[in-house]
Amino acid sequence: MGTGDLAEDEKCIDTMYKCVKIFVLEQLSGLLEISHRAMMGEYVLYYRGRVIGGIYDDRLLLKLTKAAEEMIPDAEKETPYEGAKEMLLVDVDDRETMTRLIEAMYPELPEPKKRKK
Repeated sequence: MGTGDLAEDEKCIDTMYKCVKIFVLEQLSGLLEISHRAMMGEYVLYYRGRVIGGIYDDRLLLKLTKAAEEMIPDAEKETPYEGAKEMLLVDVDDRETMTRLIEAMYPELPEPKKRKK
């Protein structure tokens, strides 16, 4: 599918990742306190200030929690990058399940670390 022009192909891939980010954030728009931060070419997702997972390449991966594994026990587990902990691969087309899943995960997620001044 590539154009043969490496710079052009990279531009297309970058645009695709941004489209995936926009779609995922739209799907999560029912959660009022969702935010994200670009980090090393990927996007880390936060809910009420706690890291819930991220958008890695074109995949939504959420942290493994007991609640998440109970809600979607058949979800595939993948790593966002080599050496990282496994995370749950989530179907981004099911808005209601994603919303319920993140709300159920929230109490199990660690609070953000206090930054030293």
